[in-house]
Amino acid sequence: MSTSHVYKKIEMVGSSTTSIEDAVNNAVKRAAETIRHIRWVEIIETRCHVEENQIAYWQVSVKIGFTLDT
Repeated sequence: MSTSHVYKKIEMVGSSTTSIEDAVNNAVKRAAETIRHIRWVEIIETRCHVEENQIAYWQVSVKIGFTLDT
């Protein structure tokens, strides 16, 4: 068994009408549908969409890191 790992990162944007945390969780959940071995999430940018002077939804840009199959 090797102790060396090779990782890959992808960038995604999650959104939620509820919270920043839900936006991140939505991105990870969607990524997990096609990616195995997710190891970390880096939050790159947080923003929100405003409608009628109120926050309509949150958007969070993330980088998702995962190990590659050996």
